[in-house]
Amino acid sequence: MHIHILGICGTFMGGLAALAREAGHRVTGCDAGVYPPMSDQLRSLGIDLIEGFGADQLSLSPDMFVVGNVVSRARLPDGSPKFPLMEAILDAGKPYTSGPQWLAEHVLLGRHVLAVAGTHGKTTTTSMLAWVLEQGGKAPGFLVGGVPLDFGVSARLGHVAPTLPALRGSLPPAGAFAALGRPGDGSAPFVIEADEYDTAFFDKRSKFVHYRPRTAVLNNLEFDHADIFDDLAAIERQFHHLVRTVPGTGRLVVNAIEESLQRVLAQGCWSELARFGAGGEWQARGSHDAFDVLRHGEVVGRVEWELSGLHNQMNALAAIAAADHVGVAPADGARALGSFRNVRRRMELRGTVGTITVYDDFAHHPTAIRTTLDGLRKKLDDTGKQSERILAAFEPRSNTMKLGVMAAQLPWSLESADLSFCHTAGLDWDAAAALAPMGDRAQFAGAIEPLVAQIVAVARPGDHVVCMSNGGFGGVHDKLLAALRAAAAS
Repeated sequence: MHIHILGICGTFMGGLAALAREAGHRVTGCDAGVYPPMSDQLRSLGIDLIEGFGADQLSLSPDMFVVGNVVSRARLPDGSPKFPLMEAILDAGKPYTSGPQWLAEHVLLGRHVLAVAGTHGKTTTTSMLAWVLEQGGKAPGFLVGGVPLDFGVSARLGHVAPTLPALRGSLPPAGAFAALGRPGDGSAPFVIEADEYDTAFFDKRSKFVHYRPRTAVLNNLEFDHADIFDDLAAIERQFHHLVRTVPGTGRLVVNAIEESLQRVLAQGCWSELARFGAGGEWQARGSHDAFDVLRHGEVVGRVEWELSGLHNQMNALAAIAAADHVGVAPADGARALGSFRNVRRRMELRGTVGTITVYDDFAHHPTAIRTTLDGLRKKLDDTGKQSERILAAFEPRSNTMKLGVMAAQLPWSLESADLSFCHTAGLDWDAAAALAPMGDRAQFAGAIEPLVAQIVAVARPGDHVVCMSNGGFGGVHDKLLAALRAAAAS
């Protein structure tokens, strides 16, 4: 079938496009403001991309329009539709569906789905879990909201790919996956990053309620997505909707120290419960980069890796506990994580100029920013590099941060940084006022070029520059490296 994807360059929709292409479907798509790594991945797959949402794309006549949640019925100041293609689809009565619904019907049906949910760490934990299953011989399918370095792609079908002719119709027939084993026995696992953001403008449920996992990881839960949720309780209700979909033979892998998740479980739990972290049956003993994995107090594996931070240690416990549910022994899971190489844009080293290093990180929520910087600070302290500085460059780009809902938390989130540089373009709130408690440790710029100039003016040997955004950040990484090289040569 031919599907045309609206909003194809988002991490989720881009992964869906890759899966559909691998399944033998013809895939085209449109979006605005594309940037790597997703645009690179789509082009490498031979998927045609169209800039913008023009109504003329109706003439492509696909079998189905798959609509991303970036699309809305919004109007521009002149009264014209922001997404003319969507209006044309509705006017013409053409078939359309959401990305999560299409994925559920065409990819996940008949699979043992392992879904990873949480405010933070979804991408990393999903990538860890996929790698553990891969090393455990399970050849999993996966869809990750990023590009795991161990796989080089954000999505793949996994070991059901050879049997996919049945998928090339509009819906797999009953029993299409029967030869792959019984649902839930781990023979056809699919690992998915389970986002709580809404599905589409016509389906305001969280994406993850479509996935119907047999294994669900609840990593953590904080207030986020202020553009669609009124408060934390509203998000907790959505998480409980996910819990309701896990069968009695399924497993919930839950962070034991998160009070918000305990409230979610208090609303009802019908599945096996595996808690990790302090007070749970799955715990870690040792440093963050070398630790024993304990289950009910017994050592069942050991992780030794290059990653740092308590958050990654917790992510590892969640991945090992989830993989255990589909038959990967904890010792094997822990061993596999020793070779895990993380995900693009998770403290990804972008370059070095002399002894100044520049990193790219996806952090955008205050807790994620603090976790990222704290992890780097601890790593420097542990390696005797306490004197080396951390320079944090960030843009409050997410919908929640643009609204300024969490602006007051930014000084707290940046405590581990010696200097901070905030990109203020597009903000309706006063960043300087929000960061006033930081004094002269915070600087501001309304464009990328002056931001780069500010960093270059103060950078010195041994500095670690961490650029944090959930978007392309205007190519700040390459511009910064070029400016640092020019300064070093002058």
